[in-house]
This record gives sequence, C-alpha cells and structure tokens, in this order.
Amino acid sequence: MRLDVAFTPAALAPATLGAATALVIDVLRASTSIVTALANGCAAVVPMADPEDARRRAAETPGALVAGERRGEPLEGFDLGNSPLEFTRDRVAGRTIFFTTSNGTGALLAVRAAAAIGVAAFVNATAAAAWALAAGRDVVVACAGDVGQRSLEDEVCAGLLVEQVRAARPDAALGPQAEEVAGRARVYGKDLARLAQESPWARRLSNRGRGADLAACLRLDTFALVPLYRPNIDKIVSPYG
Repeated sequence: MRLDVAFTPAALAPATLGAATALVIDVLRASTSIVTALANGCAAVVPMADPEDARRRAAETPGALVAGERRGEPLEGFDLGNSPLEFTRDRVAGRTIFFTTSNGTGALLAVRAAAAIGVAAFVNATAAAAWALAAGRDVVVACAGDVGQRSLEDEVCAGLLVEQVRAARPDAALGPQAEEVAGRARVYGKDLARLAQESPWARRLSNRGRGADLAACLRLDTFALVPLYRPNIDKIVSPYG
C-alpha cells in the first residue's frame, strides 16, 4: 500500500487515481458540513462547480435544497450556507442538497477518476482512515486547500489520516508529502484548538463571527460515518444506503 497526499487539487496526479482510494478533505468547512448533513439523514449531496448550475438543478429537483458559499459568505437566495451547524436533521433529513463551495466541491470533482472516494474531516477521521484501509488499495488524500494555496487545517487532518493508516499498516510506503503532513499531525494532533488561532482561514472565519463553526469543525471523531462520492450517479451518499 502507498499513501500520497496532494496539498491542492492542482497537485493531484490523475494517472494515479484510477487504482486508488481517495479521501477528500476540506476541514473548514465543506467536508465537515457534508459529513454532518449525511449523519443527519440527508438523502444525498451533489457537488457543483457553479452556483447558477446548483441553483438550477435544485429548482428542477422536487424537495431539493441549494447550499454553498464563496469566500466564506453564504450565497444570495440559497437555502443554506456552508456552516455545519445549519445542516440539522430538521433541515436536511430526506433532502437532496446541491452544494457549491470555494474549495471543497472543486476538490471532490477533481478526484472523480478514483476507484473509490470518501469525504474526510477531523469529525470522522478515525472512520475515514479505517474505510480507506479496508479497501486495500493505494490511498490518495486530496486536500482542498484555499483557492489554490495550501491549507494548514487540511494538512493536519491529512496527517492524522496518514498516521492512523501507517499505525495499522507499518509496511505502507509514504510519499514525501505524506511524510510532511504526518509531522504536522504530531504537532497539532493532541490540540486541534490551536488551529483556530494558527490557521489563516480559521482566523478569518472567527473574525466574521464563525467561532461556533470552528468549534464544530475542530473536533475529533464526532461521527463514525464516511460519506461516499459516487460519480456514476453524481451524488455523495451515506455508506448505509
């Protein structure tokens, strides 16, 4: 087994994806929101690149919701933004959500060629690592980053996943980026709250009054569910059907 990490979608090597399991991370906040939505009974999340396409598809789908943000701000006329606190059972249970964000949904679309795709965050890190291990393939961890730049919180989460997989499979071969993020995980893994101050994007969210979102996103193993992106049906769904 080999573990590789891409710091941004642009760093992905498409030729390696077809035989690999991909884990997509956007800790602040898309992957955390997707995990929360599926855990709260959402029927499916459809990742969309364009807000207008998301709006149109939602309007054409009975009972659907449209959700998302750009640069951290909710989009005008959308039902939901990108706060995991919005994706409550009362709001999303049984609904399909057409979802578009600055970084996370783009990262999901970038790994469509992978053999299997899971959505990971701090809130389901242990479950995500176990799911990737069970597949028995090489693993590619795709960080969403921040509009093409590296993201500290995504890399720390990637490092935790790498460390968990390596603990179970000491023979796993790590690419250089995987080794780097494993080191970051050892620095922050026992004190994720530090990221609220040391991550640039976390500080921006805090300055915009999103401290409660940070608290929700920087928790470890809140959920045991790993949402699965199935490009053949263009949906992210629960593994439990």
